[in-house]
Amino acid sequence: MKLSTFSDYSLRVLIYLGLHPERLATVAEITAAFGISRGHLMKVVHQLGKAGYLETVRGKGGGMRLGLAPEQIVLGRVIRHTEGDISLVECFGSDSDCRIQPACRLKAVLAEALAGMFLVLDSYTLADLLQQPQALEALIGCESQVAV
Repeated sequence: MKLSTFSDYSLRVLIYLGLHPERLATVAEITAAFGISRGHLMKVVHQLGKAGYLETVRGKGGGMRLGLAPEQIVLGRVIRHTEGDISLVECFGSDSDCRIQPACRLKAVLAEALAGMFLVLDSYTLADLLQQPQALEALIGCESQVAV
């Protein structure tokens, strides 16, 4: 299984903002730090804001910051939100036309594996990802940003 680019960018935004919760960051700043598309990032920020993970401030001097404390942002919840329907195989869907579905155990095995993945993700928060802030800051270049 591979997470979508949307989920990847969502986690990157949360990590970036979690490194400096005391200040506002801009989309331009984050796109530069990670070398990612502004258009994609705008969609990510919009969805994270709607979900309450981010607080956005419009206008001159505006930007975004975390809407929750890092300890409250559970990775499993973020991934469920950003991925939406996680159908690993066709038979996970309600309109499956797989011929072997009535006798196949693959669906049950994959469902168990997916549940195990979320069991792990649900045991971690954004705070866990921020345990080495200086190393992260040096790698993405946000240590030199001036507070607003």
